[in-house]
Amino acid sequence: MQVLIADELPDICIEILEKAGITALNTPGIKADELKSQITACDGIILRSGTKITASLLEKADKLKAICRAGVGVDNVDVPAATKKGIVVMNTPEGNITSTAEHTVALLFSLSRFVPQASASVRAGKWERKKFTGIQIAGKTLGIIGLGRVGRQVAKRATALEMKVIGYDPFISPEITSQYSIQIAKNLEDLFSQADYITIHVPFNSETKNLITQREFSIMKPGVRIVNCARGGIISEEDLYNAIKSGHVAGAALDVFDVEPPTGNKLLELDQVVATPHLGASTEEAQFAVAVEAAEQMADALTGKGFRNAVNLPPYNIEEFNILKPYITLAEKMGSLLIQIATGGIQAVDIIYTGEITRRNICLVTDSLMVGLLKPALENGVNLVSAPHLIAERGIKTNITTSSGVSDFTSLITAKVHTASGETLISGMVFGKNEPRIVDINGYGVEAVLEEHMLILFGKDKPGLIGNIGRVLGNKNINIAHMTFGRKESGGNAITIINVDAAMPQDCIREIEQLEHIESVYSIHL
Repeated sequence: MQVLIADELPDICIEILEKAGITALNTPGIKADELKSQITACDGIILRSGTKITASLLEKADKLKAICRAGVGVDNVDVPAATKKGIVVMNTPEGNITSTAEHTVALLFSLSRFVPQASASVRAGKWERKKFTGIQIAGKTLGIIGLGRVGRQVAKRATALEMKVIGYDPFISPEITSQYSIQIAKNLEDLFSQADYITIHVPFNSETKNLITQREFSIMKPGVRIVNCARGGIISEEDLYNAIKSGHVAGAALDVFDVEPPTGNKLLELDQVVATPHLGASTEEAQFAVAVEAAEQMADALTGKGFRNAVNLPPYNIEEFNILKPYITLAEKMGSLLIQIATGGIQAVDIIYTGEITRRNICLVTDSLMVGLLKPALENGVNLVSAPHLIAERGIKTNITTSSGVSDFTSLITAKVHTASGETLISGMVFGKNEPRIVDINGYGVEAVLEEHMLILFGKDKPGLIGNIGRVLGNKNINIAHMTFGRKESGGNAITIINVDAAMPQDCIREIEQLEHIESVYSIHL
């Protein structure tokens, strides 16, 4: 077996591969043309960010079984093309955790004691002690958004520095956070209103884009300081600039930007901003750690010990997969829907399978539901392979029940999430050959089409309610594709589910929330 090392990595990478009986072809900086000819003879490729693996490169890579990126992102690998070829793509998310957490703490101190500004002043021949009078971080409250691996390590260090730590992450259990002395905020607004410092450790995706804007800044305490070592785009740079200029935000430390390098970014004009060039993982120890991790994962993959940190779907029995594919699609969408309508952090998940589906490999379906639950919170590595590990890592209990008994449906999947706020339940099935539907939400019988944009409304069953909703949507020129209605009794509580052709504007959602007899509104994106 041969593994091509396409970028510069420590020699330990070669040593680990050779110890496993694998020949290492060390070709750092290999050109695309040469890579295309070499790749046909390789079983695996280890790379960093310098080498790009494109669909055209993979066309004749019939022997290639695995690609491993020594780092977190896999932006330089065409993952869909690799998946189509049956090639497993892995990354190494563990190696840079400590380095990123330490850089976050370094930026906390820099913000508090004006370290870079004071250094520049001294180098300029000045001695401005009074100008750079700072503040202590001991005794202050640190709000951590995202309590994954990095967020928890930041919490550990902040606690040792005598900070009070509060955090928000709906995808982690109290059992885990209690180990790090983290007080869980009820919601982001609760965190914003309490924190003296805020640090962000969430992925950049459709859920977190512009997570912090002018509205969120207005909720924060005057004099708050903000650190971002996660991704650009999570904070609105325009609104951050205005919040600093107004004096509401005392300062920001940014390791990431919307556009990198941030040439011409007006945030860099502000003395209150500390900026570093995406250095979160840039330590000698982190680079060594990801090399070791990449080599060990590749060796395990090629010697039959299994895949770790796979970011795509390894090959399954194709016949069984094709039979289950409609249920896999249904389950992932059910998970995504559940997490968008449940309130509070998930503590446990119950999944009940009824009917003919119990004769199949329901593990595939279960893992798909977990993928749907976790995707909004994680940037990389959430798939049928990694979902069970990630759920367990977050202390979320999973209970699976099967029943071959008779029901109203040939095959039914029911999922219930338990949170501190209560329980949320949905049931789904596949109509015909490939038409996933939701048939129950919290005891309301419905027949909801699972499409990209949905509006779910809970309220009272009163005359004129549906007409009023339609009027609001019509005035906003929003087209209704499907609508379903469910109630438990006439005049009592009811649910309305509307499929629309595009994402709902916030002003439209707010207007619907103000309608008489509407209790809650959820804008769903699947």
